[in-house]
Amino acid sequence: MAKKVFLSIDLGAGSGRIIAAKTDFQHLYLEEVHRFGNPGTDLPGGSYWNVIGLYRDILEGLRKAVATYGDRICSIGIDTWGCDFGLLDVNGRLLGMPHQYRDSRFEGMAEKMHERLDERTVFQHTGVRTNFYNSSLHLLAEQLRQSPSLLQAERLLFIPDLLAYWLTGEMANERTVASTSQLFDPHTNDWAWPVIDALGLPRRIFGKVVEPGTILGPIRSEVADYIGKSDIPVIASASHDTASAVAGIPMSQGDNLWLSSGTWSIMGLETQQPITSEAAFDAGFCNELGHSGTVRFLKNISGLWLIQECKRQWAIDGEDLDYAALAELAIEAPAFTAFIDPDHPSFSTAGDMPEKIQEYCRATGQTVPQVKGKILRIATDSIALKYRVTYDKICHLTGSSFARLHVGGGGIQNTHLTQATANALGIEVVAGPVEATSCGNIAIQMIATGHLPSIVEARELIKASFEFKTFHPTDSADWTQAYDRFRAIIAKA
Repeated sequence: MAKKVFLSIDLGAGSGRIIAAKTDFQHLYLEEVHRFGNPGTDLPGGSYWNVIGLYRDILEGLRKAVATYGDRICSIGIDTWGCDFGLLDVNGRLLGMPHQYRDSRFEGMAEKMHERLDERTVFQHTGVRTNFYNSSLHLLAEQLRQSPSLLQAERLLFIPDLLAYWLTGEMANERTVASTSQLFDPHTNDWAWPVIDALGLPRRIFGKVVEPGTILGPIRSEVADYIGKSDIPVIASASHDTASAVAGIPMSQGDNLWLSSGTWSIMGLETQQPITSEAAFDAGFCNELGHSGTVRFLKNISGLWLIQECKRQWAIDGEDLDYAALAELAIEAPAFTAFIDPDHPSFSTAGDMPEKIQEYCRATGQTVPQVKGKILRIATDSIALKYRVTYDKICHLTGSSFARLHVGGGGIQNTHLTQATANALGIEVVAGPVEATSCGNIAIQMIATGHLPSIVEARELIKASFEFKTFHPTDSADWTQAYDRFRAIIAKA
């Protein structure tokens, strides 16, 4: 039987890919069709995404896929990072380029929002704590400056919604990505109208919300003419990349503790109901929505961003090392010479990350690393120890203990970090698949098109198709001592 093909458009904050998943529903085979950059651009008006360039690359990738797979293509799904959005006028025209979530317009907006509605009340309505990247803050910034785009807007579409609209002509907000905005209520499964009203945002821009797995429609005729094939359905998959990643991690029976490891690390539980208790609020957790009616109770942790930014700075300085070389430098360096808090505000923006790490160590009275290996080792071990902080909070909030952590995403290719994670948490870590996000995107498509009955069968297919590696904790006493020192350092900072 000729294998069916499902196309995953997977866009990250640095690059994008189109992945073809070939399957006979016994095994899944992934092939990269097209890869392209997604560099943000700083202009006098702020930091922007080149979303038109992304769409052009998507069309080119789809044309390549049609040339290779033709009539075997069953559907297309898109997943991206969360929160960022475009505003459209009454005729469906984009009103300016979408800003990046790291754009400085968020500065001071948390305080402005909480003057109107205190944070605990916002959390009760949305299940989401206030973070610099929330759509709520960026829209409030537009409202306060009476942005012409917001004044003229008739519709808000998040990035995957916008791209799907351009492919199909159908406007819809997919639920998992809407839930990242701090403007959606996971209890009512509708927009958080009290928050929207308190921020003075126009209700008209918040449109129909659809479940992950909704078939939006076939591609537009203009798209079909360009790529060489018509009538391909576009699925509103789990459009937030973390929602897709969690769907694509085949957790063992009874397990629900997961970590999506990439530029961001996100750790959490897959649950059936949001957790909006006072304790969850105080611990800084958020509730975002997932596949099949699930909730992702989670906390964001700065992940490979630290290492990526070190790599970028050293390339600017004239030494462009690949990630394998960087990992080797970290492994060869001594452990626990100093610690940083990966989530300290000084690390949240781009620019000379090695110097920022050195300055943090200097400011907290620690030995300042002078060579690349020590800088990388400090970053890697500190990320793992911050995972432990989050893990301990999950255990405390739920009153549960866990036998293992399931980790998916590109970060598991850094086996030093994955082993450090097992060491820091003191439980086994099951790593795989690397392509968790594409796997989850494709799983939702296969269910939506009737090729698989549920996420249970989809995860079994993923489990049968990819390599998984189990990491067991070692050096427990050393890591326990390091954890105590780490907590003291970040408390001081």
